Amino acid sequence: MIEDANHVPANTTLQTDVCIIGAGAAGVSLALALQDSDLHVTLLESGSDQFAEACQALYQGSITNEQLHPPADSYRVRQFGGSTTLWGGRCMPLDPIDFEERDYIANSGWPINQADLLPYYTQANQLCEAGEFAYTAEKAFPASRPMRPMIGGFVSDTYSSDTLERFSCPTDFGKRYQRRLQRGPVRVLLNANAGCFSIGKDVRTAGPLPVKTLAGNYFTVNARVYVIATGGLETARLLLASPGMSGRGLGNAYGVVGRYYMSHIAGTIGIVDLSQASSVWHGYEIAEDGTYCRRRLALVPQAQRELRSGNFIARLHHPHIPDAGHGSGILSALYLARPIVPYEYAKRLYGEKPEAQASTIAHLSNVIKDSPQTVAFLWNWLRRRTLAERKFPSVIVRPKNLRFSLDFHAEQEPNPSSRVTLNSSFDPLGMPRINIDWRYSEQDLRTVNVALSALKNAFEESKVGSFSYQPEEVESEMTRYGAYGGHHLGTARMGNDPATSVVNADCRLHEVDNVYVVGGAVFPTSGQANPTLTIVALALRAATHLRKTLSAGKAGSAPATTHL
Repeated sequence: MIEDANHVPANTTLQTDVCIIGAGAAGVSLALALQDSDLHVTLLESGSDQFAEACQALYQGSITNEQLHPPADSYRVRQFGGSTTLWGGRCMPLDPIDFEERDYIANSGWPINQADLLPYYTQANQLCEAGEFAYTAEKAFPASRPMRPMIGGFVSDTYSSDTLERFSCPTDFGKRYQRRLQRGPVRVLLNANAGCFSIGKDVRTAGPLPVKTLAGNYFTVNARVYVIATGGLETARLLLASPGMSGRGLGNAYGVVGRYYMSHIAGTIGIVDLSQASSVWHGYEIAEDGTYCRRRLALVPQAQRELRSGNFIARLHHPHIPDAGHGSGILSALYLARPIVPYEYAKRLYGEKPEAQASTIAHLSNVIKDSPQTVAFLWNWLRRRTLAERKFPSVIVRPKNLRFSLDFHAEQEPNPSSRVTLNSSFDPLGMPRINIDWRYSEQDLRTVNVALSALKNAFEESKVGSFSYQPEEVESEMTRYGAYGGHHLGTARMGNDPATSVVNADCRLHEVDNVYVVGGAVFPTSGQANPTLTIVALALRAATHLRKTLSAGKAGSAPATTHL
């Protein structure tokens, strides 16, 4: 059932077995996975099923270096469905090497491995509506209809073009699963903002949890178990704002909460000339299950070890949009449409100050001269993107001269100096706001440098073309977008040692017995993969653990509401 928290009787205490905080990909997946259990589950969501500026403003915070990180209230949405109301739908699992402790990646290593998540990745793919759990061209496409090669004749010991990205619709978890939650036993409370945890008398138990609404209602939730599923930034905020036994924050006795904040290192660089290749296909193919799939160039694990590099992938990308010299009517149309493109996409498409980079007249000229192709593209975009339920994932433009730019996406090293803390200001509900101090390391720079150099060699050795770029520009290009997108990772990392991690292998806080964290906050390393699929898999794994931990015998009675 779905209710408005403003209608909960004021000054009451709701009793439940499991209280999930946050209804994004992680929270909704966990709630769905517990629906058929004997547990009474309450799901709290700060927003409603519609976007609201006042609610979104609760995310506002400060940034130490605004050149390196977007505003705190961007790339995430305080609404039922969370950031899945915004995401582009790219799905892929973490690679086995991502879970390993590597001596060349400081603070690396998970307390679990990929095999521990494999049982949950298949269901995660289904919840994300990304088709089968098949992430190689061979597995995703039948021999009778093989996937076209990305670059004909490309053969390399360091790079593979056989791994895939699959794309969700993209699925808005709020809209997609609203009816299932409305009809099910999980109690969903919208407009419900979690406050600071108190600590029980036995010090190993947290709660009850105060809940406020922006309209002024107040009540508490007393649960056997609380699960924080609020994303990497808000998880750190909630834990740090709750004093815990140490007074430094719940789970923060060793000062780890908020540290090791990671995203991904991403950028666009150089020119890839594939005019010598026998064929080039850098677009999307539709798998048997109807899912859009795309090849990319992936640095293979053995090469990562030999180069002492983090994980790294690259894609063939269109020329720089603001530069009208590309002569493409399609790209110029995108440039002219920039006033209606959301911030989260505009920054990546156009750069920092698009209005200063190109002449509107020059772009209009491109649109007119290239009008047949532009009209065909816009019609195709309307049909396959705007009006389609499963949307065409992104703009694909094939340069006539087969000269592409290179789009890269790389692992970021966990760095304890990169962190989220509380600042001195408070939101309207009395919660302290955050300060974000995102930093990159020399290893991050090294990863991109050695991976690009290896790719340049791979193109030359396979004689399919060339890759030219300026090595001295690598650092500026990889920091052009700063912390990439909404990949807020590592602020409540998973590990076996409480001195260097916040939660254990089951995602439970080391410090107390009844608070768990699911989501990107628990990632010890980022890998190269977009995190949503793994976030959902971790939530499903947590559901299995909670079913085993919370005995059905103690959870059989109806939850009570008591007046304070």
